Amino acid sequence: MGRAGCCCRAAERLASPSPVRRFLPPLLLLLAVCCGAHLGECQVATPQCRIQKCTTDFVSLTSHLTPAVDAFHIEFCKALRAYSACTQRTAKSCRGNLVFHSAVLGISDLMSQRNCSRDGPTSSTHPEVHPEPCNYHSRTQHAHTHSHAHSHAHNHGHSHSRPGYLFCGLFGDPHLRTFKDSFQTCKVEGAWPLIDNDYLSVQVTNVPVVPGSSATATNKITIIFKPYEGCTDQRVYQAVTDNLPAAFDDGTVSSGDPIHTLAGEDGATVKVRALWISERTPGRHVELHAGYIGVTVIVRQLGRYLTLAVRIPEELAQAYDATQDLQLCLNGCPSGERIDQGGHLPLPLFPPALGLQLQQLRWPNYASQTQEYPYGAMQDFSVEGAKERCREKLEVRDIYFHSCVFDLLTTGDANFTVAAHSAQKDMESLHPHRDRWRIYPRDSATSALHSDSQPIKRLVLLLLCALSVAMM
Repeated sequence: MGRAGCCCRAAERLASPSPVRRFLPPLLLLLAVCCGAHLGECQVATPQCRIQKCTTDFVSLTSHLTPAVDAFHIEFCKALRAYSACTQRTAKSCRGNLVFHSAVLGISDLMSQRNCSRDGPTSSTHPEVHPEPCNYHSRTQHAHTHSHAHSHAHNHGHSHSRPGYLFCGLFGDPHLRTFKDSFQTCKVEGAWPLIDNDYLSVQVTNVPVVPGSSATATNKITIIFKPYEGCTDQRVYQAVTDNLPAAFDDGTVSSGDPIHTLAGEDGATVKVRALWISERTPGRHVELHAGYIGVTVIVRQLGRYLTLAVRIPEELAQAYDATQDLQLCLNGCPSGERIDQGGHLPLPLFPPALGLQLQQLRWPNYASQTQEYPYGAMQDFSVEGAKERCREKLEVRDIYFHSCVFDLLTTGDANFTVAAHSAQKDMESLHPHRDRWRIYPRDSATSALHSDSQPIKRLVLLLLCALSVAMM
C-alpha cells in the first residue's frame, strides 16, 4: 500500500500542471498500471515478469520532476527510454501479462506526445552518489546503500540495517534516562561522566539541593567534541548556572566547512557547518548540533539548575575502551548512588520545610529571570498539592510526572515542574523510538500517587460483579 501511494502521488504530480494536461490519458494509464500492480486490481506479475520493478524505477526517476524545471523534457524522455528498455528486457517473461501490455501502450503514447526519440540517453536507476564526509547521515546512507547492493549481489541471507540512534536525558534531582531507557533517580554529587567515547565527552556536576536530603541537581555541564580529521578541531562547551552561553569556550559558534543548506523558520537559508550552536532562548535554551557525528545536544536552565538531552548514533556510543566504562548514560548510576529502588521512587516522609525556609533566606528572588517561577518561590507541598501542580504541565502520568512529584516534595521548588515538562518534550524531540517514550513505575511507587486510581478500580470491580450476576 505504501508504494502504491507513492506511485499515485508521483503520477498525479506529473499529470496536474497545465503544460502536460494533454498527456493525461497515457499518464493515467501508467497510474493505473502502477497502482493496479501494487493493489492487486490488475493481473499480478509473475516472479519472472519484472514489470512492477520497471514501473517503480520509472516513478522514482520522475517523481521529483515538474514542468517548471528547465530540463523537464530531457529528463522525462530519458526516464521513458529507460522504462521502455526495462520492458523490452522482461518482455519474454511477461508475455500475456495485462499489466505489462498496458505499460508498453502507455510508454508508446507518452513518447509520441513528448516527441521523445527511441534512441538516446537513458536515466540511471542507481546514480552514483558521493557522500559528504562531514555529514554523518550522508556517510551512513551511502554505506548502507552500497552494503545493501553488495549483499544482494552475493545473495547473502541478511540485510544491513540502517544506523540506530540512542537517547539519554538528565533533569531534576537528578533523574537519569539511560541509553537503554532505564529510568533512575540518583545522588551522584560532584562531577560525573554521562558520556565518554572516542567522539564525545559529556560531564555534569551536581550539588545538594536542600539540607537533610540526598537529592542533588545539576549546576554545571561540560561537553567536549573531540577532533575529527577533515571536519573539526576539538571544541569545548561549558554551561553553569546563570551562564548558558551561545558559543564554545574559544568564542566560536561553529566549526568546519559548510556541509549543507538549512531552511530557517523565517524562510531564509543558512549554510550549516559540521558543528554549530543554536541559541533558542537567550540564557535559557541552547542546542548543539554535530552533523559530522550525528549528535544533537539540548541544554536548558530552569530555575537554578540545568537539564540535558542527547541523541547519538549507537555505533558511536559504543566506541570506547575499558578506561571509559564509567558512563552514566551507558551503564546507569552505581548501585550505591541510587535513590530509587529498582524503579520504585519513594517519596520523602517529611519534606524538608525547615531547609526550604533557610534556602529561601539565602536565595534571592531575581526579578529579571524569565522562568515561570523565581528562585525564591519555595513552597511546602503536600502530596496532593504536588500532584496538582505537576498536572498543570504533565498530562501523562508516566515517570516524568512521578519525578515531578518527588522533586516538589523534596525541594519545594516549583521550577522542577517546568524542568520535568521540558525534559519530557526534549525526549519526544530526540528519542528515535516513539513506542519507548512512555515509562511507567514498575509498581505503585507510593499509594498516595495512585490514590486517584482507586475509584476507577472499584468501579471496574462493581461492573464485573454486575456482569457475572447477569450471566448467572
